[in-house]
Amino acid sequence: MASTMTPKERIYATLRGEPIDRLAVTPIFMAWSAHFIARTYRDYYLDADVLAESQQAVTGAFHLDQISAISDPWREASAYGMEFEYPPEGVGKPKESLIRNPDDVARVTSFEIEKAERPRQRVESVAKMAAAVGQTHSVLGWVEGPIAEYADLRGVENTFMDLIDKPEMYLQTAKVIVDNAIRFARAQIDAGADMIGIGDAVASLINPAMYEQFVLPFETTLIDAIHEAGATVKLHICGNIANNIALMARTGADIIDVDWMVSLAAAREAVGLDVTLAGNFDPTAVLLQGTPQDVAEAARTCITTAGAKFILQPGCEVPPGTPEANLRAFCPCEGCLIADDLRRCS
Repeated sequence: MASTMTPKERIYATLRGEPIDRLAVTPIFMAWSAHFIARTYRDYYLDADVLAESQQAVTGAFHLDQISAISDPWREASAYGMEFEYPPEGVGKPKESLIRNPDDVARVTSFEIEKAERPRQRVESVAKMAAAVGQTHSVLGWVEGPIAEYADLRGVENTFMDLIDKPEMYLQTAKVIVDNAIRFARAQIDAGADMIGIGDAVASLINPAMYEQFVLPFETTLIDAIHEAGATVKLHICGNIANNIALMARTGADIIDVDWMVSLAAAREAVGLDVTLAGNFDPTAVLLQGTPQDVAEAARTCITTAGAKFILQPGCEVPPGTPEANLRAFCPCEGCLIADDLRRCS
């Protein structure tokens, strides 16, 4: 077993396939972390200081290995000109889609990060978190993936129709989306992020042939650019990615998040031994609604089936209302029920 490591050392030893002192643990916190410091979810995603403060609070309380700037899907969309209503809880509600017809593709243009309020706020949050814990912890920035962002601007149903009837409309727009995402990622890297998460949720809803044609090339371009800028990449596609995970591994992502409905054993078989997997017990049925013992057992199952190069977390975001004892059950902090399991050597 390796000697005691910093959280950042632990994550990067995992990525390299080197010995570790324990498994890294990186649950996805958003609204829960805001409530942990008595703020609203709206405060969290609209105020760079609140996001940084709440992330630091949960990172410290649960001894997490990574601090994250993940927040909501609308930062880039707002920079393109979409308008939203922001309720105290829940994500923003779009007033209307930005792309309502083919002519509206012209509205998707390059934007300056420093002049785009919500992207700039994320960069500011990254800088604050990196200054606070970046020496010891991995700092995760975040950008939207190509098809997820297109769907944000166009609507999910229209996106699927475009891939069939007007693919050139999507392809033209996705190029601009990726160019902006690259600059957004680089700004976060410059601010102190050592890893960038890419959220491309809609990609779980398309078949492998469409993923390979419409998503894989753009994700690969984005990931290559992030690597060139000196950071690593976590690819997060919510939902059932079983049919596409082998293609996801071809993007070059360093970490692939695996949602709860996908078998970790099957995921490992699909991606091989070189890709680090992160996941994947059910965040609702187990983490939110189960007992601490249920959570511990689900986490143990993940550990025993995922193989080496694995990071433990729920399949997706920690839901608001999750009991703190359930979080402590799998996190390496006071109240942990799987401490011995976490200390197994890779």
